Amino acid sequence: MIFRRERLEAAVGAFEAAVRAQDAAAAERAFEGLHRAFGRARDEELREAAPRLAAFLAEVPAGPRAVVAVMIGACVERGADAVVCAPAVLAAAREAFETAEVFCERWAATGGGDLPGHEDDLTEADIERVGFDAVVGWESLPQWEMACVAMLNVKAVRRAAGGKAELRAVVERVREASGDPFKCLAYALDVLDDEPLVVLDRKTGAGFAVRVSGIGDNFQLHTLLADALIGGGHLPGRAPAPQAVAMCRDRPGMTSTTGSFNLVGADGEWIWNEGNPSEIPVVDGVRIVVLDPPPYERSWPAGRFFPGMTGELVLERVLPGPEAAGLLVQVAESVR
Repeated sequence: MIFRRERLEAAVGAFEAAVRAQDAAAAERAFEGLHRAFGRARDEELREAAPRLAAFLAEVPAGPRAVVAVMIGACVERGADAVVCAPAVLAAAREAFETAEVFCERWAATGGGDLPGHEDDLTEADIERVGFDAVVGWESLPQWEMACVAMLNVKAVRRAAGGKAELRAVVERVREASGDPFKCLAYALDVLDDEPLVVLDRKTGAGFAVRVSGIGDNFQLHTLLADALIGGGHLPGRAPAPQAVAMCRDRPGMTSTTGSFNLVGADGEWIWNEGNPSEIPVVDGVRIVVLDPPPYERSWPAGRFFPGMTGELVLERVLPGPEAAGLLVQVAESVR
């Protein structure tokens, strides 16, 4: 065990020294050693290594930087302090997406046609006309998406992350320019935490105040709402099975479930299960979900959109009848 720890510590130290000295040949050799030591390391060694790697991530050459970020993400998944590591990873990811944005602009401006895939082999001519750094930025985006999601799985990171709005903005620009959805990263950046929702059942006139955190998509939201409201005895209908609910909260895996409602926004538009809670329209500072009977039976695999993220939905109170009725009238008037 001591030998293993020394080997990983030594590998991190050698890589850091070479990077800070800007010795490209030594950094390449040290990176290979780091990669080998990382694969053999135990959880406690990784917990110690992650903050050290994050501390000099910005100085790592562009080529291996995304791979180092993925290593840091793997360390976080095995217990490293995400709050300490996340700022460096998210800042470097934003820089990579900004560089990729330049790639998209130059590719279009020089008549490149359809953008290449992130793993496509580009010719020397392609690299020369758009620039080596821009190519590296473009090709590394899948790794940056992976590393960022590992950070954003942690609620404390999502709540504290500085620069998240800037990262979201540049991700959106690259999505628009490239047609690449980067769905996992986009959804992770949009996850709501401690967010109040008002839920109104049109058929019964009942209303509920709930609070959600860590819910990746509306399939997950739908299942947890059905558990809280039908499973909790507040509304009639078929509640999801306990294992489906557990898998939408924190249990690994997925299992088939059947929808209980049709989710509708205060604007009268359907809230598609494929979307995420951040897309639910806001009325007077709060998101409102209207429940209608399902128009047809829909089934899907219940579970977490982000397997490393804990989903939470808490029923805080049942709204008094007049309050719920007034909100339903307000919703009805808003769609006329």
